Amino acid sequence: MKKSNSMLVLILSVSLSLSVIACGNSNQNNQEESAKQHDHSSMSYEADHSMPTGSEMSMEENKSITHLIDGYLALKSALVQDDSKAAANAGQKLAETTSGLDISTFDAPKQAEIKEILEVLKEHGEHIAKSEIAHQREHFEGMTKDFMELLAQVGTDRTLYQQYCPMYNKGNGGSWLSASQEIKNPLFGSKMLTCGSVKETISMK
Repeated sequence: MKKSNSMLVLILSVSLSLSVIACGNSNQNNQEESAKQHDHSSMSYEADHSMPTGSEMSMEENKSITHLIDGYLALKSALVQDDSKAAANAGQKLAETTSGLDISTFDAPKQAEIKEILEVLKEHGEHIAKSEIAHQREHFEGMTKDFMELLAQVGTDRTLYQQYCPMYNKGNGGSWLSASQEIKNPLFGSKMLTCGSVKETISMK
């Protein structure tokens, strides 16, 4: 019986030792993996800032879009400054401005496309006017896609820069338009003000 008990104690001791060693290795592996992920994130951020200024696109000159671009840039500026109230006011003003764009010079099919885009922009502006800042930023990023489509259809009155932050929306990225090449991120504001790069330069022909 004593011999049997001694064997049982020996087996338990060995099992306990193996468990401790395995746990130690697991913790070390987790720490190493965590460190690798941290390093990878840092590399991605630095790589983004070292990217070239991107491609170029020329569009027709159109002075009738001035008020819309001004409104969009005012909204962008408010979000850069983390000013939800100013963003709400800019969103409402932008929504109201969508009806002032002259599209009479375009043919009927194109007018229909432009009207559809303007309606979507109006809805984004109205949502921004009554939302808190995180939701305002979501609508602003969605609005930017439609605004780019509008510019492609009707043209621009100035040089604009499409800028991109890879960190927005849980790493899926997000874009905005700016009148300057300098990065001032409206999707994060003061939290990550300079995160981003110029992806495309939009100029008049």
